[in-house]
Amino acid sequence: MLLVKTLRSSTFRLALIAIAAFGLIVAAIMAYIYFGTLAYVQSQVGDTGDHAGFKHMIGLAMAAVAVLLLVLAGLAAVLVTRRTVGRIEQINATSRAIMLSGLDKRIPLRGSHDEWDRVAENLNQMLDRIETLMGEVKQASDNVAHDLRTPLTRMRGRLEKAYHNQRNGEADAALIGDTIADLDAVLGMFASITRISEIESRARKSAFRTLNLAEVAGEVVELYDAAAEQVATRLSLGDDHEVPVTGDRDLLFDAIANLVDNAIKHGRAGGRVNVTCRSSNEGAVIAVADDGPGIPADQRDHVFKRFYRLEQSRYTPGNGLGLSLVAAVARLHGAAIALHDNVPGLTVQLSFPSHLP
Repeated sequence: MLLVKTLRSSTFRLALIAIAAFGLIVAAIMAYIYFGTLAYVQSQVGDTGDHAGFKHMIGLAMAAVAVLLLVLAGLAAVLVTRRTVGRIEQINATSRAIMLSGLDKRIPLRGSHDEWDRVAENLNQMLDRIETLMGEVKQASDNVAHDLRTPLTRMRGRLEKAYHNQRNGEADAALIGDTIADLDAVLGMFASITRISEIESRARKSAFRTLNLAEVAGEVVELYDAAAEQVATRLSLGDDHEVPVTGDRDLLFDAIANLVDNAIKHGRAGGRVNVTCRSSNEGAVIAVADDGPGIPADQRDHVFKRFYRLEQSRYTPGNGLGLSLVAAVARLHGAAIALHDNVPGLTVQLSFPSHLP
């Protein structure tokens, strides 16, 4: 049984192929040396038969050397093949462990820095990326469930109350209006998801035009001026009136609007929000600054993920998609996005290149 298993193993088959290849090479070399030696001896001694014993001795020596080389070649082939197949089996074992227990397993490295270590490193990096994406999907799903549970529960309660009121002849228009508002919020969440996906697929780049970024920012400030007044926030726009940039006007408007909306909602009441636009040697820059609580440094890389919300923002209206949309618009325009301390508060800066990537 062991013999059959050995004969069927890939190690044995690869070893046979390697030995056969080495054997052919050794045979060719031995034949070349043998006949070359005979030709040399014959040219020196002449065709007299005096070299018959010498010929026999050379043949025996060559045969012994050939056998020795074949044995050494076979051993080398087996060792190399076993090492190769061993690494493949190690990768297979890790793959099976991942399928059975999860994505936390990794292929061990031997520190040899050879091709197999590089393959293992690439596979491990791929697994890291997959694990990160799966974690983000899980986090997004948990956040969606959390954010949808509250409005759906409210809607059910209101509809039930409206149903009982209607049976008693007391139809409540306010309850129905609130329910419609909650439904609009849920539908808006799914519309935002669709919009972000559309932006990330680069399906809207056909609408790119050269435009004045300061003008778009001015329209956003004008739109949110009333909302800022309601919470006694001073909303202002910088003085640079000509900031050319190439992009999609509607998407840029949405991105700036989300930044201003966040600054008003999460800034302090009675505070200030300042929007500035300027041209630079590298392109165009727009920044939205507030004097609110800001975002902790260790969470700034996460706020651009879909549905991610800071714990203190859980009870503020929103769905955690605004900054995700801003990040998607920035990527589409080749812009760099950065968060800085405003001491106090936060500054979100978008830097657009002078030429599209």
